Amino acid sequence: MIDNTDMTLVLEKLENLEDEVLAVEYLKKFNDASKKLGKLLLNLDQSLDHGEWKKACDESRDELDKIVLEIMSF
Repeated sequence: MIDNTDMTLVLEKLENLEDEVLAVEYLKKFNDASKKLGKLLLNLDQSLDHGEWKKACDESRDELDKIVLEIMSF
């Protein structure tokens, strides 16, 4: 997950972006990636064994980190 300080920075960055269409696009990407990771961390998919769960969490975290880096580069 992303901590509240980082969340605030990401949201401020998007809020101050001049290109509103791009801001909305990245907010959706950020929300979708955060939601996916949150569901995995809460282990809502009981069909995954531990190895599959760990791999899915790592991949989701990497995806979220990539989106955050893209947003912070604006």
